[in-house]
Amino acid sequence: MLVLYQQIIARDNIDALWTTFLQNLGDDQCIWLLFCIVLMPINWLLETLKWRVLIANFEQHSLWQSYKAILVGVTFSIFTPNRIGEYGGRILLVKAENNWKTVVATLVGSYCQLLALLSMGLLGLIYFVSVYLKIEPYATRGILILGLALIALMLFCFYNIDLIIPIAKRLPFIHRLKPFIKDVKVLKSYSNRVLSRALGLAFLRYFIYLLQYYCLLQFFGIHVSMIAAFSGIATIFLIQTSIPLPPIWDLLARGEVALQIWGVFEANELSILAATFSLWIINLILPALIGTIFIININVLKSLGYEQKVDK
Repeated sequence: MLVLYQQIIARDNIDALWTTFLQNLGDDQCIWLLFCIVLMPINWLLETLKWRVLIANFEQHSLWQSYKAILVGVTFSIFTPNRIGEYGGRILLVKAENNWKTVVATLVGSYCQLLALLSMGLLGLIYFVSVYLKIEPYATRGILILGLALIALMLFCFYNIDLIIPIAKRLPFIHRLKPFIKDVKVLKSYSNRVLSRALGLAFLRYFIYLLQYYCLLQFFGIHVSMIAAFSGIATIFLIQTSIPLPPIWDLLARGEVALQIWGVFEANELSILAATFSLWIINLILPALIGTIFIININVLKSLGYEQKVDK
């Protein structure tokens, strides 16, 4: 937490940040904060719908049960690099025999989100560096070509995702992972239509996230045009995703990147960090706290299939 301490707590004007927050609550700016909070459950609803599309062939859940699984996953992801803990969290609300299939489905869903992030991030980065950083055109073209090539390759792999199965079977020591390889066959059930639906939901969720960040920028008085804001936000998300850190350190890294991006517009540093931190609180901490409530009522041993083994 040293970076956060240096950037916020150790500053002489920390009281000014709190005062500014209270002042914004009292004027017309408050509507931006409320709108961001309202978008939070929609954000996770889209993730829920995407996950339901991918598990529909082997697990049937009500929308509410699926939503709870997503929030439990958020709770488990808080202190894991790149939020890999959400895989373990979600399997607690599915049948034990479908645990590995659920992990595979969640991986596919994460791949969808990564495709959305890289695609929009590339566009945002190209626009931002060419308009606001004014780097050489040949460098911009090089980034664009390499980025498009990577995205094209990822799309090919995405729509031919069942090719993983024969590749996996050829891996050394694969005999030790036979149960997992059996469940990987769920990839064969994904038609292009199903994959496209999941990818479409991933893009919708990405746009909701962009809109939330934009609302917080407005709330904290960082007034930039929408296209400048979206390109800057997309660039921040793109850079931040390339750093495999636990969410708390991820927040600090994102804050550092945000300072560089919004510094181009001479925005107040404390306002930049406040907007970044607020987005983290609204989209991760609040859902994680709700997920904690659901975890209390879960029989973890039964969910992981150990209870049946003990009975036998």
